[in-house]
Amino acid sequence: MSHYKKREDEHYLKLIRQLCDERPTYGYRRITAVLNRTLRKKGKPGVNHKRVYRIMTIIDLLLQKHKQRLMRLHTGTIITSCNNIRWCSDVFEITCWNTERVCVVFSMDWADREVLSYIATTGGIHRDIIKDLMTEDIEYRFGKITKLPHPIQWLSDNGPAYIARETRNFAHSVGLIICTTPFYSPESNGMAESFTKMLKKTMFVWMRQLPQWFEDYNEYHPHKGLKMMFPRGYIKLIERSF
Repeated sequence: MSHYKKREDEHYLKLIRQLCDERPTYGYRRITAVLNRTLRKKGKPGVNHKRVYRIMTIIDLLLQKHKQRLMRLHTGTIITSCNNIRWCSDVFEITCWNTERVCVVFSMDWADREVLSYIATTGGIHRDIIKDLMTEDIEYRFGKITKLPHPIQWLSDNGPAYIARETRNFAHSVGLIICTTPFYSPESNGMAESFTKMLKKTMFVWMRQLPQWFEDYNEYHPHKGLKMMFPRGYIKLIERSF
């Protein structure tokens, strides 16, 4: 199948190749969002996602389609209308070259998708770490306060550290409402699961790179739920509207 070409395609092709090399897990829509951000910084107009799709098709850079697998039906609402209504948290592991495992627990806002904080440890994730994570989230969004100005949902799976009595008591004392997903239904915390999958595709390096990963996610990772904007770009847009 032949594809038509436009005069400016060569210029975009070089940029697209570079972005695909830097972000091999991105599909054409996310590549479009990052490409347009780069172009606008240079004072140039953006490119339609259909054009990026066509160019990536020509040079065989589209992601391979995965076969559909049977999923449990999930009818809940994922994204919230504004930030600081629901925060979610999840845990993942990184296996290092020396077989040591690094556990990372993180939290993020369901509305603007920003990663609020994270903790990495070579030990297990226990209730004190979850309590520390909750404290860091509150300080990051509201400063050093003893209780939230309004209740915020805290969504996680049913891991022991999340559902421990001390964790629940602490959450209640600071104004967090503990919510847990149904068993065998990871899609109920789909935002955290999606973020974890995205990281696992690319994270095979050292623990010291975690700050750059999280910073890159907050500054550059586009989301469909944010109309292909980036978390912190979305936050700035919301702040300007008030």
